[in-house]
Amino acid sequence: MRTALSWPELSRSLADLRHLLWFRAATVRRPRAVVLALAALTGVTVAAATLPAAAPSPAELDGWVRPALAAIVVAAVGAAVAAGGGRELLARDPAAVHPIAPVTDHLGALVLAPLSAGWLIQAWALLALAAASAGPAAQPVALAWLLAVTALAQAVGWAAEWLRRRRLPAGLALPLAGAGLAPTAPVAAVLVDGSAAGRGLTAAALLLAAGVLAALGGILAVAAARRAPRDEVRRETRLHPARPTPASDLAMVRRIDRASVWRSVPLRRGSLFLGVAPGAAALAGGLDWSMLVLVPGLVASGCVLLFGVNLWCLDGRGLLWRESLPVPPRTVVAARVWVLAEVLLGGGLLTLVLGSLRAGRPTGPEALAVVLALAAVVGQAVSAALRWSAAHPHAVDLRSARATPAPPLAMVGYSIRLAVATTLTGLLLGGLCVAGRVDLLLAAAAVLLTVSAVRIVRAARRWADPVRRAAVVAVVAA
Repeated sequence: MRTALSWPELSRSLADLRHLLWFRAATVRRPRAVVLALAALTGVTVAAATLPAAAPSPAELDGWVRPALAAIVVAAVGAAVAAGGGRELLARDPAAVHPIAPVTDHLGALVLAPLSAGWLIQAWALLALAAASAGPAAQPVALAWLLAVTALAQAVGWAAEWLRRRRLPAGLALPLAGAGLAPTAPVAAVLVDGSAAGRGLTAAALLLAAGVLAALGGILAVAAARRAPRDEVRRETRLHPARPTPASDLAMVRRIDRASVWRSVPLRRGSLFLGVAPGAAALAGGLDWSMLVLVPGLVASGCVLLFGVNLWCLDGRGLLWRESLPVPPRTVVAARVWVLAEVLLGGGLLTLVLGSLRAGRPTGPEALAVVLALAAVVGQAVSAALRWSAAHPHAVDLRSARATPAPPLAMVGYSIRLAVATTLTGLLLGGLCVAGRVDLLLAAAAVLLTVSAVRIVRAARRWADPVRRAAVVAVVAA
C-alpha cells in the first residue's frame, strides 16, 4: 500500500516540485531582473564566505560562533511557527484544483525558505563569522548547519500547524527546537578548532540530520493536511456585531482597513512575532540605548513586508467593491497610511518596551534619538510601501496563514532595500546622539520626515489618477 512517504510517492512529489518551479519561473514578469538578482545574491554569498578570511580578525570572534548558531535556530523556528508551515510554492486557491500532495508542498516550502531576507542575512553573517574565525575550510560545516536548521524549522512549523488544527497550543512544538540548540557547543568547537576529518564528519552528520528532519517534516505535513486550518476557518466564520456608524468617511474606511488587518491570520501572527522577537532578543542581549536606536528600523522593515509592499492586496477581490464606494481616493490613501503606520508604530513600541527593561534609564538625547528614529523609519517604510504598491501590484489572497504579499524574490528585494535604508537612518541618528549634537539630530530627523511626507503626498496624487488606479485594481482583484 502506497503512503505519502513511499518511494513512488516521493518520486512523484519531486517531479511535481520540478513542474511547479517551472511554472513559477514561467510567470515571472521580468526574467532578466530575476537572473541579475540571483547573480547578485550568489556574489554576496561567495564574498561573505571568502573575504573575511583575508583580513586579520580579533580572537574574541571565536566566542561568537556558538551564539550565532543558536540565534539562527531560534529565528528560523520562530519564523516557521508563525508562518504555519512555511511559504506556499503555489497559492491556496490555484492549488485547490491541482493534485498537489502535502509532501510536494513541504518540499516547496523548503526550497523557498532561503529566499527570505532574514534567512539570507543570518546565513551571510554565519559564513562571514566562520571565514573570519577558521577560514574557508570551515564553510562546509556552516553550510550544513544552515541546511539542517532549515529542515528543523520546517518540521517544527508543521508540528505547530498540526497542533493548531487539533485545537492545541502551537507552543507545544517549540521544545522540538531543543534538537537544534543542543549540538551548538560541539558544532561550534569543530567549526573553530576542528581538524579536516572532524569537520568532514560533522558536515556529513549535519547533512544526514537535514535529510531525516526533511522526512519528518513531510510526515508532519501529511498529518497537518488531514485536518482543516482552524485559525482561518474560525476567523472567517466568526460573528461580528454591528457597531455605530462612524462620523466621517475617513473613520469608516479606517475601520474597514483595521478589520482587514487584524482578521487576517498571517498579518496578526506576523505583527505579534515581529514585535516580540526583536524585543526579546534585545532584552536577552542587554542592549543599551545607543543600540536600541537601530531596533525600530529592523521592526519597521519587517512589519511592512506583511502587507505594506503590496498595500492594496489587503482588499483582494473586494477592491472592486471598495472602488464603488462614494469616498474620495485620497481619503482611501489616508486611511490605508493610518492603519499601516499603526501597525509599524505598535510593533516598534512593543520592541522598545521589551528592550528598555535592561537598558537602564536613558538620557534626554538618547530618548529623543529613539523616538525620532522610530518616527523616521515609519515614514520611510510607509512612503516606500505606497510607491511599490502602485508600481508593482500583485493578486494575493491573505486569508491563508502562509500567504505573502509578493513573490519570493520580490520580497527579498523589498526587504533588503528597506533594511539598508532604515539601518542607515538608525546609524545616522544614533551617531549624532553619541556625538551629543542634538541640533543636528533634530535637523536630520526633520529632513527625513519631510522627504517621507513629500513622497506620501505624491503617491496619494498618483492614486487619485483613475487610469493608474484602475490598472492596480485590475491586477489585485484578478
